[in-house]
Amino acid sequence: MTATDARGTTDRTDQTSPWPALVALCIGFFMILVDTTIVTVATPAIIEDLQAGVNEVVWVTSAYLLAYAVPVLITGRLGDRYGPKNLYLVGLVVFTVASLACGLTSTIEGLIVARVAQGLGASMMTPQTMSVITRIFPIERRGSAMALWGATAGVATLVGPIAGGVLVDTLGWEWIFFVNVPVGVVAFALAWRLVPRLETNDHRFDWLGVALSGAGMFLLVFGIQEGEQYDWSTIVGPITVWSLIVAGLVVLALFVLWQARNRDEPLVPLSLFADRNFSVSNLAITTVSFAFTAMGFPLMLWAQLVRGYSPTQAGLLLAPMAITSILAAPVAGRLTDRVHPRVLTLGGFAGLGVALLVLQAVLTPDTPLWQLVAAFALMGVGSSFLWGPLATTANRNLPPQRAGAGSGVYNATRQVGAVLGSAAIAVLIDARLAANGLTFSPSEGSAGGGTLPAQVAEPFTEAMAQSLLLLPAVLLLGLLAVVFFERPRHFAARPGTEETSAA
Repeated sequence: MTATDARGTTDRTDQTSPWPALVALCIGFFMILVDTTIVTVATPAIIEDLQAGVNEVVWVTSAYLLAYAVPVLITGRLGDRYGPKNLYLVGLVVFTVASLACGLTSTIEGLIVARVAQGLGASMMTPQTMSVITRIFPIERRGSAMALWGATAGVATLVGPIAGGVLVDTLGWEWIFFVNVPVGVVAFALAWRLVPRLETNDHRFDWLGVALSGAGMFLLVFGIQEGEQYDWSTIVGPITVWSLIVAGLVVLALFVLWQARNRDEPLVPLSLFADRNFSVSNLAITTVSFAFTAMGFPLMLWAQLVRGYSPTQAGLLLAPMAITSILAAPVAGRLTDRVHPRVLTLGGFAGLGVALLVLQAVLTPDTPLWQLVAAFALMGVGSSFLWGPLATTANRNLPPQRAGAGSGVYNATRQVGAVLGSAAIAVLIDARLAANGLTFSPSEGSAGGGTLPAQVAEPFTEAMAQSLLLLPAVLLLGLLAVVFFERPRHFAARPGTEETSAA
């Protein structure tokens, strides 16, 4: 092992290829992403089997994402202190054992608790992947490395819904979690053997920051997601929905204030945001994560309850998105090292936003399949020019010693977007169902599909389509943000890129 060189390109010996280590890490990352998409497809089956409502099942995802988002701010720093490989392996064990617990539970409450443990494991794993990429790949090859990261997300988008549908149809929803156990064992063995042990740095840990950020996020998300259930009024005694939301915002403001005043080592070094590209990337990925997390719930409910698709058939609807994402990811990776990030991400946001608007416009009980395929294919192309390029641009200007903090903050904001997306879409689905004169009970959530009578299918579809309008509105914020990207510093230092990067 060698120390980082003057350019901050690598911690490893030059004779060792970094690619096998990245592949090993991506297996665990793949498992985390698959787990999220699998749960979305299994939503109707879980509703029926555990006699839960839509909002309760959305908590299965929201609890996971909250437990993922809050600790990820500090697990990146823990990786710097104790080694990214060690943190990754511990997180992988926690995630795998929690997956087993998810499959064994027989109540919605038990499933939510087990999902919290899963989120904690995922929070330990994810920052280490980006940190290792930053430290073992030369700066001019990080775009290609992130292309593999982006392709992993694309494959997970394909495999998750399809594998989840097959498992739900054949073995039951419990097996969407049991399948993680053998994958986790293989991932552990490969990471143990292939991922290098990198140099560590001493850190002080901002536990007050963790407490403030966790409390603030929980209050905010709980208030938003449960608002419709309590008619946006009293929850118990003097506690109201709006008091929880306001309290969450106040606590988060205190968190930011504490980060500014903490002179030791804050959980979120605000100086990171002095780099414009880091700030823009964080805002942009929040909107992307919001949209992708929120999108699955109305679409899977519509596909299974209106069109009568089985979970497998519903999962296959997303295949065009995953396939085009996988095909476009290598192209996006190569261009990320050569083309101004503003150009790539503006195209990505435009493609994704237009695809969602088209999907919302054509969604009816009898929508032709080709229209759905076209919309999802465009989504895949758009997303491939967002996931990898945003992640690469976020960390490209950061020095290696801040890789852990930078990847932790970036992944935290990504997960915050996902948490807010799941909470917001749950509220909107409930609100639009009510506005269309509908209610949703567990008995209507049969995984067998086709359970909604014809007179209900039309207003139900309308409610799902209306809820989708939220997503392009949020993505518009991301599009406006990436307009402010500046040319990455390394472009000017590389021959032949000056002209391209100015595009």
